[in-house]
Amino acid sequence: MAVQSVEPSTTSVDLGPAVALSCRECGERFGLGPIFACALCFGPLEVAYELPAGGPRQAAELRKRIEDGPANIWRYAPLLPVPAGVAEKPNLNPGLTKLVKADNLARELGVTGGLYVKDDSGNPTHSFKDRVVAIAVEAARAFGFTTLSCSSTGNLAGAVGAAAARAGFKSCVFIPHDLEAGKVVMAAVYGGDLVGIEGTYDDVNRFCSELIGDPLGEGWGFVNVNLRPYYGEGSKTLAYEICEQLGWRLPDQIVVPIASGSQLTKIDKGLKELVALGLVEDRPYKIFGAQAEGCSPVSRAFKDGHDVVRPVKPDTIAKSLAIGNPADGPYVLDIARRTGGAVEDVTDEQIVDAIRLLARTEGIFAETAGGVTVGVTKKLIEDGVLDPSLTTVVLNTGDGLKTLDAVAAGPTATIRPSLEAFRAAGLAGR
Repeated sequence: MAVQSVEPSTTSVDLGPAVALSCRECGERFGLGPIFACALCFGPLEVAYELPAGGPRQAAELRKRIEDGPANIWRYAPLLPVPAGVAEKPNLNPGLTKLVKADNLARELGVTGGLYVKDDSGNPTHSFKDRVVAIAVEAARAFGFTTLSCSSTGNLAGAVGAAAARAGFKSCVFIPHDLEAGKVVMAAVYGGDLVGIEGTYDDVNRFCSELIGDPLGEGWGFVNVNLRPYYGEGSKTLAYEICEQLGWRLPDQIVVPIASGSQLTKIDKGLKELVALGLVEDRPYKIFGAQAEGCSPVSRAFKDGHDVVRPVKPDTIAKSLAIGNPADGPYVLDIARRTGGAVEDVTDEQIVDAIRLLARTEGIFAETAGGVTVGVTKKLIEDGVLDPSLTTVVLNTGDGLKTLDAVAAGPTATIRPSLEAFRAAGLAGR
């Protein structure tokens, strides 16, 4: 794809404070458009902004503006690549999900400094993907696309289908053929086209990259490919909300699941932006990445001290994290090392145990990705890597109803409808 380098001021696209796309590797800038790779070095592009000045007065005014804003991610519109009137457009309005103070789980894990679960299962399609898709929809509108598409491990397919239906786009999404049934149904129910691809997520992603360059894909906005720079910015809103919900302060430690790695890198970006804007006090924080052992290329690289992430073939129940060649893997390594964090993994058995632990202690039924973050948190505490005396936030990015096959559960007992049978079952007074 040919890309011309242009000065940011030449763009006529209205995406709020966004002024350009900047290469993460060489720093070259390009005009706002549906591009995702640098024309000079092929590095990934991300959104660059003109954000408000960070003086005390400006920070106080911005903080009040945010607090007075909508009860969703659009309260942060001044910090996102969206037009000023975004809240008035037809969209799913995700965000401002619960930050649960998990005291019961903290006691189980021995955390004394405060443990919180950022529960993003409360979004419209029950995963954090609604955040990133909401931003991508605004870019798709700005660039005149008529069809929304994506490659997906499940949650994103549902989020794209729902957002497209609400915003008036056509949709066609692509998934591995062997996804969990709950995610397939959620992706299909919104009326768009759902295409299963024989192979892994990485095969699906390669296919979508080919489709972008073909006339068959003309007019299509692939939210996590040609709209990826904008899409990724949606994950920053997790960082914004966590800090606002903590009383405008940074968490000491945060545990984030790793699929492509984009969520973790954008959470770090969001935290740094809040510091630069004077919205939170600048102090150290640590970011920990969490993977399933059956798909742990970033964890392996971290433990081996490598800077290169070698692709693997996924084999895990945590299918939403089953990306064997994570695009942002090297950047995750950089962030974990810079902040003093780590990247760890857990087995499928530990994932299931962690899902049950979170459900039993806090009444939160997490999907397998949430089991990964809770399981990794437990492991990091036991290994002396994560400090239990510090404020810690653990992400649950989706609803356990989407991954029912991972957890076998049923009635404690099946009895006749009588008090005698209830007594005989030994359940009375328990």
